[in-house]
Amino acid sequence: MVTVAPPQGWSYALHLPHDPRAPRVARMTLRAALTGHGMGELLDVAELLTSEMVTNAYRHTKGPSSLRLRSVRHGRLRVGVWDSNPHIPAPFDKPPGAYGAPPVATDSDSGRGLLLVRRCADAWGGWPLGDQLFGSGGKLLWFEVGEPAGCGLQHLR
Repeated sequence: MVTVAPPQGWSYALHLPHDPRAPRVARMTLRAALTGHGMGELLDVAELLTSEMVTNAYRHTKGPSSLRLRSVRHGRLRVGVWDSNPHIPAPFDKPPGAYGAPPVATDSDSGRGLLLVRRCADAWGGWPLGDQLFGSGGKLLWFEVGEPAGCGLQHLR
């Protein structure tokens, strides 16, 4: 009997409709992928950051979005979220460390999601896509994690 070894790396892609349930579907997909690949130690931080980015895609566009999960070297995870809005928001519009965090009003109920990504992810970035993605344009925001709970998530509970 011949056995097939799974590839060292893996990748999943998920098309998300413009629907308020999209962040939950993205979290469930992420949880299934990380658990299935033995990367459960990354769940808390990856789930929080994925939810923030997919929520932003829903809130700031009128069309669909996409989620891509990919394993990268040494047990690390890269998450990418595409949406149709070409605007790269702060802090993704500058390289990491290029400037301090933009102020958020203390009574505001939004504006902190991407700052969480900046604080908790090991690496992050964004690319405007123009007409590169099947003529759809938009942007791709991504982050990478590899250290469990690297941003003090225990204090957020």
